Amino acid sequence: MYKPFELSVIIPLLNENESLIPLHQWIVKSLKNKATSLEILFIDDGSTDDSWKTIQALSSQYPEVKGVRFQKNYGKSQALHAGFERATKTYIATLDADLQDSPEELPQMIANLEKEGLDLISGWKKKRYDSFLFKNLPSKLFNWAARRLSGISLHDFNCGIKVYRKEVIKSIDVHGEMHRYIPVLASQAGFNKIGEQIVQHQARQFGHTKFGADRFFKGFLDLITLWFVNRFGKRPMHFFGLWGTVMLLFGLGFTLFLGIDKLYFDTQSRLITERPEFYIALTLMLLGGQFFIAGFLGELVLRNNKPSARYHIKEQI
Repeated sequence: MYKPFELSVIIPLLNENESLIPLHQWIVKSLKNKATSLEILFIDDGSTDDSWKTIQALSSQYPEVKGVRFQKNYGKSQALHAGFERATKTYIATLDADLQDSPEELPQMIANLEKEGLDLISGWKKKRYDSFLFKNLPSKLFNWAARRLSGISLHDFNCGIKVYRKEVIKSIDVHGEMHRYIPVLASQAGFNKIGEQIVQHQARQFGHTKFGADRFFKGFLDLITLWFVNRFGKRPMHFFGLWGTVMLLFGLGFTLFLGIDKLYFDTQSRLITERPEFYIALTLMLLGGQFFIAGFLGELVLRNNKPSARYHIKEQI
């Protein structure tokens, strides 16, 4: 028997019209007599099919259904961010709209989150119904790299089904394509109690995936960005200033060596500009100066940065 709970379910979607009604029915059936208060937020990320009409119909018939429609396709991170801003319940869950995530997992995930005192719990699709070569293998490599760089022991960082405490999602800023790294963002915000639960993975029933093979390359680059920002985001001068200083010192050292060598030991041979050491010294000093200026500008931008809207809403219900 599960302890009653309040739950917001956030569902980002793009052209998933056929899945929305069965998904809503599945969620309601799975949470009946378990959720004392429920809201379902569909975030339409610029769909070109009839997804928004279906969301409007569901909202007019069921009071727990709410919807946000973006002006254009901004990406899953922005859709989740919009949902996080509007979620009001004690617990917040995310689901993909393609019926591959089972809402039947949510009560047990909330129970485990409470029992273990976690800040968030992430699903782990241990058995997947995807192509091994194009999705499973790249996913395993990606998750291995994410574990190594982040230090968080999750098997499936990008699993669509997750449950959070409300204070967690109100404390993080999901942007760009950082939805893959919400556990990392939460950890950086001080929410380090992160758990994992094996969940069922369903075969896609309608349509096709909206993500191409390039998502793994982009995801790896985002991971490097996240690692760098975590280490040096608040003090960019610590990185750029350090390497700029090292390059300047080496460049000045080469210059001093060339000057002394020319004045006292090699007075009759080639010009300094004909020696390769001269160009090494010049390159090092130029790069060192640029790194140092980049660090200084980074500090100025950090101190004067003001957040701006990352998406524009066309309609809301």
